[in-house]
Amino acid sequence: MPQSEVQINAQQLYGNRIRVRACGICIENDRVLMIGHRAILSENTFWCPPGGGVEVGEMAEEALQREFLEETGLEISVGKLVLMNEFVKLPLHGIELFFVVQRVGGELTLGHDPEMNASQQLIQKVEWLSLDEIKSLNLSEKHQFWQKIGSFDEIIA
Repeated sequence: MPQSEVQINAQQLYGNRIRVRACGICIENDRVLMIGHRAILSENTFWCPPGGGVEVGEMAEEALQREFLEETGLEISVGKLVLMNEFVKLPLHGIELFFVVQRVGGELTLGHDPEMNASQQLIQKVEWLSLDEIKSLNLSEKHQFWQKIGSFDEIIA
């Protein structure tokens, strides 16, 4: 199946370089906040925790607070680093740092990707999902992070 213009533009923007990403695991009421993205490498919606690229001169925790606000409208405090993940599926190559986070302010809203124009936004949904809902997704529809986690307790312990 041919790639869409959005996928091509996203691959050009994020691909062919190593990208450091900071991601936040926000758990409330046995549900985790997840972002449903327009997939870059497939046609499915891709679910992953909020987060994004660390800019030059920016600390990972600062990047995570900025990205969380952009994507969800929520202000967070950043807790401990719980997992480092390396993702390689060319042209994408990411080093991802997963932190436990807590909501401290803001209102949950569907955010945006400031790097993309209005018609090419990757963020499609922002939802609180249970672990069972995440596990029921196909592997191609969720971040590989969830293959390494059996329970929310493993994350926050």
